[in-house]
Amino acid sequence: MATGSFEFGLSATALNAWAIWILPFVAAVIIPGVAKFSKRATGGVAVAFALASAISATTLLPLALGNNEIHNQIPWISSIGLKAGILADPLAALMSNVVAWVSFLIFVYSTGYMKGDKDITRFWFWMAFFVGSMQLIVLSDNFLQLFFGWEGVGLASYALVGFWYRDKKKDHVGIEGRTVLGLVDYYSPTHSGIKAFIMTKVGDVMMLAGMFLIFAFAGTFGFRELIENTNWATTMSSQHLLIPAAVLLFGGAIGKSAQFPLNEWLLEAMTGPTAVSALIHAATMVKAGVFLVARLAPLFFALAAIGINMDQFFEVVAWVGAITAFLLATQGMVHPEIKKVLAYSTGSQIGYMMMALGIAGLSRQFVDGYTAGFFHLISHAMFKASLFMAAGSLLHIVGSRFMTDMGGLRRHMKKTYAFMWAAGLGLMGAPFITTGFWSKDAIFAAVYQSANTWALPIFVLALITAVMTTFYTTRMIGMVFFGNKSKHVEEMEKEGYHIHEASPSMWIPYGILAVLTIGIGVIGLAFEHQLHDIFTQYLASAFGIKSGIGNVAMESQSALGGFLEGVNPVALISSLSAFAIGFALGYIFYIGRFADPVKFVNSNIFFYAIHKFFLNRWYLNALIYWAFVVAPLYFARGIYRYFENFVMEGFNLVPEKTMMGGARIMQATQTGISQSYLYIFGAGILIVVLLLLI
Repeated sequence: MATGSFEFGLSATALNAWAIWILPFVAAVIIPGVAKFSKRATGGVAVAFALASAISATTLLPLALGNNEIHNQIPWISSIGLKAGILADPLAALMSNVVAWVSFLIFVYSTGYMKGDKDITRFWFWMAFFVGSMQLIVLSDNFLQLFFGWEGVGLASYALVGFWYRDKKKDHVGIEGRTVLGLVDYYSPTHSGIKAFIMTKVGDVMMLAGMFLIFAFAGTFGFRELIENTNWATTMSSQHLLIPAAVLLFGGAIGKSAQFPLNEWLLEAMTGPTAVSALIHAATMVKAGVFLVARLAPLFFALAAIGINMDQFFEVVAWVGAITAFLLATQGMVHPEIKKVLAYSTGSQIGYMMMALGIAGLSRQFVDGYTAGFFHLISHAMFKASLFMAAGSLLHIVGSRFMTDMGGLRRHMKKTYAFMWAAGLGLMGAPFITTGFWSKDAIFAAVYQSANTWALPIFVLALITAVMTTFYTTRMIGMVFFGNKSKHVEEMEKEGYHIHEASPSMWIPYGILAVLTIGIGVIGLAFEHQLHDIFTQYLASAFGIKSGIGNVAMESQSALGGFLEGVNPVALISSLSAFAIGFALGYIFYIGRFADPVKFVNSNIFFYAIHKFFLNRWYLNALIYWAFVVAPLYFARGIYRYFENFVMEGFNLVPEKTMMGGARIMQATQTGISQSYLYIFGAGILIVVLLLLI
């Protein structure tokens, strides 16, 4: 176990860890009350509490550096012996800081972006609730408590994705009137919020099943208890239930982190305010799934020590990540909406993280893949939050979500231009100066060195994805800032509107993250080594996972010497090549404008078909609607029309008509005329006599 303290009851140290997730919830509770006196003050309250939570999280960093932890529990459901607790180990300490500080900067940005919105109170309530739920996921010491936070981020995302519930056209995503397989590819905020809620619930149900399956054998939800006594795993493995339970838990991560095949909700989530998009994509929601896998992966990998093979689980994780990374990168290359391009990018980069965590469990060096995946999580949180907030500034100023309505903006928005380049270079993995380069290179190295059967195909997919990532990022910057002004911008200027830089409250937050992307990138190798050391100690002490040495690929690295000591040469060359190819293609078409991409696509039937295929999202979204929305509705309507209306209603009419017919017959016999009754009475006697005579 990691050194540190376990406490039952609250102490000052433990209270500080509890405060990290409680403070945002407190803010959410008091914001409606503050709004009664001043709506403008609600933003200040949210920012203040977010800062307090971030400062509390910072106090955990010495624990991570010293391989210490705080594990504190209090009574919760005493009838079944269940306790609520926080587990601030090195993993949670680092993740909590990423969530807290990125969220704080997004909150500051939101004070400018959402200024004047009449529903600002509702916005701040759900934003604070969102962050509190995410921190609850990070710091929980058991599955059940984590699941409360899990559902909390799902509820908040539903409320914020559909925030502009009046469904005005300007708040939709997609191109109005465009169809795919006969279905409209144009979505309102309310539709998108419901879609996000329902699709993530598919994963949540899987996760819940996996949780209770493990609880049925272990008798506990606690993470520490599960690793201390692994008899449950032995029993489940002998009954062939352990792998299914692990995959079911991963199903929750697939839903929350928008991985294939539950990835389609993430693209429509762009209907929310851009501040919400930044929060979902950088600090909360989609990172929840990655964190869950990071929390569980060492536990499942450590089971090898008692002879339980979990390779199938890690193969599923690695392949889902690799497929998602490739799938969404292809779509990011062709879409015209800037927020959608960034959304595709998020799902793709999350795929890289899953790929790294999956390949960690399939290699001899678990800590290498584990470190690479988490390093990319940190790196992505910085540059993607910066890119989304910068994109929000562009939408705020230009009044359009389409990159084709922009162009030539670098002269008018110089700060945003510079910061988008810095953050964009991080996403591209620009060599040696960005965090994205080092984290992505670490993933390449982990995959290449894993010596696993699937290493080569996954490595190839990762490399192709890196080329596409650099291309679509260069394309985005080129379409927005280079070339001539669009007709939309020219019309705005003719009407007297002056294109200008965003307010300081907006550009300073994404400027800070962009600078950090470059600043930490300059010392990226040292940062990676520090992170590697932290996780080496953590995994060894908490799970007994040793960082082995003597790997052939690792030994060959020393030939590089000096600055690049410890860098895999194959991974390095691959990273450099991917960046060079992707950037060159993007520069030719969108910055240098040496070739027209529209003419290029239309010049060849093959390129046109591929472009349409990617633009139509591989038809996956449309097929999901046909299979799970349109077809069930047709079936339900058919049942209503032909079975319920005809058969059921017809059956219900049989007793009614029978009784009515019988009543008419009885009514016919009741004439009220005495002669008729005597006639019938006499006829009846005659019939009886005849029967007796026979």
